[in-house]
Amino acid sequence: MAFEEYQGAMFSTKWRSSERKYGVIIEEDVKIPMPDGVKLSCDVFRPDSNEKFPAILSVHCYHQSGQTGPIKPTAISTAQWRHPGQERTNASLESGDPMFFARRGYIHVVCNVRGTGKSEGKWDFVGPKEVQDVYDSIEWAAIQPWCNGDVAMFGVSYFAWIQLFVAALNPPHLKTIFCPWGATDFYRDLFYRGGIPAYMWPIGWSQTSLVYANARPENHCKNELGEEGYYKAIADLLEQDDIRMVPEIVQVLKNPEAGANPFIVDFLLHPLYDKFWEERTVNYETINIPAYIGACWANFGIHLRGAFRSWEKLNVPKKMIIGPPIYLDRPLYQLQHEAVRWFDHWLRGIETGIMDEPAVRLFIMGTGEWKEATDWPLPETKWTPFYLHEEGLLSEHEFWSNEGSDSFHDSPWMRGNLRYSTPPLVENTEVTGPITLKLYASTNDKDIHWIVSLLEVDPEGNERLLTKGWLKGSHRNMDVENSKPWEPFHFHNKPEDLTPGEIYEFDISLVSTGNLFKAGSRIVLKISCVDDEPTNPLELIATGSLKRQSVSRITLYRNGDHPSCLLLPITKGNILQTFMSGGKFPG
Repeated sequence: MAFEEYQGAMFSTKWRSSERKYGVIIEEDVKIPMPDGVKLSCDVFRPDSNEKFPAILSVHCYHQSGQTGPIKPTAISTAQWRHPGQERTNASLESGDPMFFARRGYIHVVCNVRGTGKSEGKWDFVGPKEVQDVYDSIEWAAIQPWCNGDVAMFGVSYFAWIQLFVAALNPPHLKTIFCPWGATDFYRDLFYRGGIPAYMWPIGWSQTSLVYANARPENHCKNELGEEGYYKAIADLLEQDDIRMVPEIVQVLKNPEAGANPFIVDFLLHPLYDKFWEERTVNYETINIPAYIGACWANFGIHLRGAFRSWEKLNVPKKMIIGPPIYLDRPLYQLQHEAVRWFDHWLRGIETGIMDEPAVRLFIMGTGEWKEATDWPLPETKWTPFYLHEEGLLSEHEFWSNEGSDSFHDSPWMRGNLRYSTPPLVENTEVTGPITLKLYASTNDKDIHWIVSLLEVDPEGNERLLTKGWLKGSHRNMDVENSKPWEPFHFHNKPEDLTPGEIYEFDISLVSTGNLFKAGSRIVLKISCVDDEPTNPLELIATGSLKRQSVSRITLYRNGDHPSCLLLPITKGNILQTFMSGGKFPG
């Protein structure tokens, strides 16, 4: 090949991706007709050529022009998240750069879903109507004069999760999806983590990104319950102490029809895993096209669990990437060479070497390096129980005779917690994979909102949050058939109140992490009933859990009869386990 033919391409000595060689034609506000007469609005970016090309569809509920404007990428601003409305957060700019794709011989169609932007109709948040619209948009793109009949999808977050839902419908012309950073079970991944209402992100999202996009939500609950039933259900919510003490929720419930508020009301009026949430959970059994999935470690409050679920349940050619805990810069651009390699392989039959590389790539925190693997969880994983002991000790050592219990208070006047820490590590110890906490506990209340955090504490005492887990005590019943020793799975459909004073077993799944704990650092488990103050936007997404307003004393049992322990996935080190002395001789 001549030197010029490699311009703008990624290549090795054995393969190359499509090079940059086309000018770009842009068509704005192109209308896509739906079978019911509604028209969706899209922008089309295509090569300046009379040839026919594969199409890439990206669909979203956000402001359209911002997706493709010439904005310099940057990180998501914490200030923007804490003070919405002062400036538009760039978090929703997730379509990728259409100019990049079009210059390399792909048509990029960026489309607003029904009921957002200039698209007509009512917004059906990842519901059956929205998913069917995307199906119809794929088939529309495939028969346009500029398309060769092959269609892919691309994007992260909203752009990603909708891909998996529509892939389950098997549109005839959809050949592959590129969908990292995508939640796949909206009850468990985002809105009711562990069964606990997580209100902060949905409300903040509705008041920023959805407002800018002129989102006009369908009012599902009003349709289901009728006018009288709808307002009675809202009034009942406002009588609940836990709800009426949150001003942001009260404001929504007192104005349920305003702006994007019907979206929030729908979420609040479906507190259990029911048909509403089933429709918003990916059905992997019917997906039969190749998929590129992933997330980053800091996304434990929204997308990370979905990536690992997709890896487990997708029975198709697939690749997974789990990146550093910093998300991606916005507007999105960082995976576009990788996406072109993927699309070249699956849409054009070009040998790009992408399927010869390891299927799983993980950035291991604390190393600054990537780890490659063939499967997840990693084959070398050794799940090791770390028991909760007196004086806040976290150790592999089993319980001594006559060990006891620890207690803390949770109330609007005192939000207590318990912490358990290993001694300073002697060995560099890599923890990569799913984590489970088994607790034996009682309370004088009828429920508990368990919120647990895994922390790394360095030799200077600086703390870093790695991941979290959640469980509403009344939702403790497990789906044993779908649970694994390292990852419990709960029904969330038939809550059972706790009997005050009775000891219960709680199995709490922490979202997977991947971190090298260096010698001298400590592994710390924090057990609480409320979220800690976030330090960045991604931690903020993982907060907003509803607080209980009752006064409770919670007792955690840790002895031979009630062996509370943390099951950690050790993938390197910990050969001699932790040393009670921290590896130092007594002074």
